[in-house]
Amino acid sequence: MSETDSFIEEVSEEVRRDKLYATMRKYGWIAVLLVLALVGGTAYREYKISSATFDAQKTGDAIISAMSLDSPDARIQALDEIEAVGPNRAIIALLGAAQYQSIEEFGSSFEKLEQVESGDAPSAYVELATFKKLLIEDGGFDESARIDALNDIAGSASAYALYAKEQLALIDLSAGRKEAAINRLSEIFNDANVSQSLRQRVSQLMIILGENPETPEG
Repeated sequence: MSETDSFIEEVSEEVRRDKLYATMRKYGWIAVLLVLALVGGTAYREYKISSATFDAQKTGDAIISAMSLDSPDARIQALDEIEAVGPNRAIIALLGAAQYQSIEEFGSSFEKLEQVESGDAPSAYVELATFKKLLIEDGGFDESARIDALNDIAGSASAYALYAKEQLALIDLSAGRKEAAINRLSEIFNDANVSQSLRQRVSQLMIILGENPETPEG
């Protein structure tokens, strides 16, 4: 390379460097803002996670404290005083409904369960609340509506389908329909998804009714 070519190359390099510095001076603040936004976003996300964890722990401690009280009335009052959002609110309502039911205040229990149904709770909690409402005989359902609702659950993919069948079997028994009850109980007993506790409960009831339940093979 000649001295002229070398000189031209050095000048070109200096020009490019000057243009780069000029561009950085003109637009460098954008890069700074992007870095700050990235750092700030990460910090805010960590704060939200930490805050949510703290709130969940605080709510959990309050629930445990409330449920450790001696009387249902005291537990109900303590549960009502807990401020919660999202799924925790549904859990508190379900616990409150159970406490009301234990002292046979079925209307108040029914109202708590309806709060879960009408709120923004996850579907699993809503399904549980709907099923528990059907177990409250004095909750506002007439027998026909209760049976229809239980049949809907029993024929669905709900986690409470087999429990709905159990309730229908008990209704059959109370109405003197022994054969229909036994058939329902057999379906539950032989279902591949039945829990051990439900199968044992159904087995005991079938034995009382004079049936000999047999565990399916496989």
